[in-house]
Amino acid sequence: MAKKICIANQKGGVGKTTTAINLSAALAVSEQKTLLVDCDPQANATSGVGIDKNEVEKTLYHGMIGTEKVQNLIVDSEIDTLKVIPSRVDLIGFEVEMMSETDRERALKTLLDEVESEFDYIILDCPPSLSLLTINAMTASDHLLIPLQCEFYALEGLSQLLQTVKRIKSYLNPGLKIAGILLTMFDKRTNLSFQVAENAEKYFKNLVFKTIVPRNIRLGEAPSFGKPILLYDAKSAGAKSYFELAREILDKSHLWEKPAEHEVFSEPGYS
Repeated sequence: MAKKICIANQKGGVGKTTTAINLSAALAVSEQKTLLVDCDPQANATSGVGIDKNEVEKTLYHGMIGTEKVQNLIVDSEIDTLKVIPSRVDLIGFEVEMMSETDRERALKTLLDEVESEFDYIILDCPPSLSLLTINAMTASDHLLIPLQCEFYALEGLSQLLQTVKRIKSYLNPGLKIAGILLTMFDKRTNLSFQVAENAEKYFKNLVFKTIVPRNIRLGEAPSFGKPILLYDAKSAGAKSYFELAREILDKSHLWEKPAEHEVFSEPGYS
């Protein structure tokens, strides 16, 4: 059965989609059958792997409202072992159309249950909000990966995300665990980046991944070419960091045995 990893943070610009695309690609070239699910109506993960969202006929939206089977939504990428369920702006309509449905928080889980046996990993990219789409992604996942940018106010709002996780564990998905916090946009030239990393490790301890994603020009350029960084510039620092993250997830089983969430919430300043 696939390990399902939701990548979420309600703050925008923290590296969620970059992480979803490049972690998926790194896992795929590591001989893991991987499915990338674009849960964001902006569809940046879709275009970031080279899929023209304007030419896709069926998207995640059609699966989540129940008008299309999940098998008909999956499309190929440039990497044979990486498949994609694309998104488009019409996904915004899901929240409105499903408002009166009693099991609306489990629509994505129900959809993915049909294909999880076909993949080793399913990576879900979330919108920059704690919306019904994000709640669906967390409900459908086994683990949550939180990108945290090494910039001012990085920790602001993180407690809200963690409290949402706590509620989802209580009411929708008791098995949801935090896989880890990924430090992104690290700039070794600034003291601020080191301070954010130090604070994250102080408060969250072994929840912080050893891998740190640097601020990297090539990493920022890759989406405009519709390629994961490993296909755009495999020798770049950004590509190396996501390979390291994939290895960390694949090789270290303790990443899937994190402390209970109440231990995280009890840390000072994040309860």
